[in-house]
Amino acid sequence: MKPVNLNQFRKRKARAEDKARADANAVKFGRSKAEKTRDAAEADITARRLDGHQRDDE
Repeated sequence: MKPVNLNQFRKRKARAEDKARADANAVKFGRSKAEKTRDAAEADITARRLDGHQRDDE
């Protein structure tokens, strides 16, 4: 069995975890301004449509 350098193993594991975290953040936060604007407009339309369907039972 070949000896293992534990420092290299620890650093390789840390790099893999950092890469996984970076990929998750890229999915979560990595949107263009156009995508953010489109999503905000869709949310606004949805909110107005929902408000328009409310009943006025006062």
